Amino acid sequence: RLDREELCGQSATCMLPFELLLSNPLQFFRVEVALEDINDHSPVFPVERVTFKIVERSDPGTRFPVEAARDLDIGSNMVQAYSISPKNEYFSVFYGTNIENDRSVELVLEKPLDREEHEEMGFSLIAVDGGSPPRSGTTQVNIIVLDVNDNAPVFTQKTYVCQVLENSPQGSAVLRVVAADRDTGSNGDITYAFSQPLSQSDSPFTIDSMSGEIKLTKPLDYEAAQSHELSVRATDGGGLSAICKVLVEVVDVNDNAPEVVVSSFSSPLPENTAPGTVVALFTVRDRDSGANGKISCGLEDQRFFSLRPAYKNYYELVTVSALDREETARYILRVTAADAGSPPLTSTQTFTVDISDVNDNAPVFNQTSYTMYVRENNVPTVFVGAVSAADADVGLNGKVSYSL
Repeated sequence: RLDREELCGQSATCMLPFELLLSNPLQFFRVEVALEDINDHSPVFPVERVTFKIVERSDPGTRFPVEAARDLDIGSNMVQAYSISPKNEYFSVFYGTNIENDRSVELVLEKPLDREEHEEMGFSLIAVDGGSPPRSGTTQVNIIVLDVNDNAPVFTQKTYVCQVLENSPQGSAVLRVVAADRDTGSNGDITYAFSQPLSQSDSPFTIDSMSGEIKLTKPLDYEAAQSHELSVRATDGGGLSAICKVLVEVVDVNDNAPEVVVSSFSSPLPENTAPGTVVALFTVRDRDSGANGKISCGLEDQRFFSLRPAYKNYYELVTVSALDREETARYILRVTAADAGSPPLTSTQTFTVDISDVNDNAPVFNQTSYTMYVRENNVPTVFVGAVSAADADVGLNGKVSYSL
């Protein structure tokens, strides 16, 4: 059996020479047999798989050389064309003569790659010869798309809203912001920071640069600020960043007792003061809100004094009955203000009301009649006896003088 590839390899022509000797009559002939090629070999690639690592966003037209398939046949039975299966929009194949006049095979990038869309792709590169029927050979092409920093971080929310009790202790977690980056490696590594740097000594918040968790550096105060707006920036390893807002709503707790602020107070008070006279005017306030800031006032003893609302949060302390200094010279009144929190907080304001004297008591003798004895023939200025009268009033109102 004749094998042209074994006898002549890749030679364009293959001649098999021999000599023919005829014995009768004696003749000598030189014979050459030309072996013609048939398509009995398929194209074969040097490797079964070839891998290319291509940076995403590479320019269209970029070429990637591939080692050509070898076919032991010659002429039209050699490799005539290359194709890609399955066809795709990113690559085509070029087979032609290069500047060195050599036949070369190149993959041509037709469209920029996007790693976030396809991290890898694979297809078959097929070499086909010109025989009849044609033969083909295949190698697998694996494309690994290398990342470039073409994606900025994206937060899961544009605005985060949370509520925090104002008495939450230092170190309490507020919330966690989350951003994702479609890039890989350092291009996808995200760090978090407040967009506007906050002083550690002033700000009640701190953020973990790696996890995005926001915590308290000190308790919040609803009365100082009912809400805090933070701006958080997420930055990837390539310098691209995104910003989100964090709105922290401070929830009021009942941590402020009511305050009683006295505007005016009259003491001492004449004992003949008419009922309904205003003794004190005061206002009550609570820095808390809602039920925690709703205040009610009460007076312990309401026999002679009472409270009545004036306007808004003002109250008046007024007399409700006639006073008598001789019965009670001083009243100690305790006004209690309580809020509606749970548990409620209270505060007490004490009013000491002194009653001033009015001349409403006549002198009273200690006896209704006196019997005295004196000797006759007494000398002038002799002591006969003494009378005594008392007055319940004080001061000049209680000073007694006598006459006959």
